[in-house]
Amino acid sequence: MPVPQTVIQRNLVEVRQRIDAASRRAGRDAGCIQLVAVTKSVGVEEVQALLDLGVADFGENRPERAREKIERFRHAASWHMIGTVQRRKCPEIVRFFDCVDAVDRIEAAEALHRRCEESGREAPLPILIEVNVSGEVSKHGFAPGQLPEVLDALRGLSLLRVDGLMTMAPFSETPEDARPYFARLRALADANRLAAVSMGMSNDYEVAIEEGATQVRIGSALFKD
Repeated sequence: MPVPQTVIQRNLVEVRQRIDAASRRAGRDAGCIQLVAVTKSVGVEEVQALLDLGVADFGENRPERAREKIERFRHAASWHMIGTVQRRKCPEIVRFFDCVDAVDRIEAAEALHRRCEESGREAPLPILIEVNVSGEVSKHGFAPGQLPEVLDALRGLSLLRVDGLMTMAPFSETPEDARPYFARLRALADANRLAAVSMGMSNDYEVAIEEGATQVRIGSALFKD
C-alpha cells in the first residue's frame, strides 16, 4: 500500500527543518544542501507525492526496478544511480540515469565510459567517487590513499565528469559516531579540489551536514509512519 501523501509531507517538513537547523549550526546555507530522496523501496505514487512537494532528485540502486519510475517522471526529476555499478548493467545506467553517485572501481568507470561512447553521448556523465573512509571490509570504495591515482586515471575518460566524493559511515545507533568519517571525506574532497561531498543518510544526515556534506540521501525518514 502506498505511503499517504500526508505522511510524506509531514516527514519531508521535518527533514527540511533538520537540514536547516544543521546548516545553521555549521554556519552554512541550507540552500546548498541537495536532498536526494531514496525511492528504491517505494513506487510511483510516492515519487509523485515528493515531486508535488518540490523534491527534484531521486536515488535508485537497481536500474531494472527503477525503470518504470524513471520513464514516467524522466523530464520532471533528476535520477541518481546510488548502487554499485555492475558492468553488465552499464547500458541501462547510461540510458536512464542522470548521474552515478557510487563509482567504486576503475573497471566500473571504464565500463560506463565505453557505454557512453557506444551510445553516442556527447555531454560527460557526472559521477561521484566512492571512498571507503572507515576501512570496513564490508564497504565498497577506494581507500583514501588511492584517490590521487584514481583521479589521474579518470581524467583520461572524457565522457565522465568527476564532481566529487561519496561515502557511507559505519552504521551506529549514535549519529555522532559518524562524525570523524564525514570529516575525513570533507578533507579529502578539499585536498583534491572537488566540490561535491555526498554523505549522510536518514540516521546521520545532520552530522554529515555539520561536517560539510553538499548532498544527503534520505529514504526511510521520508516514509516512516
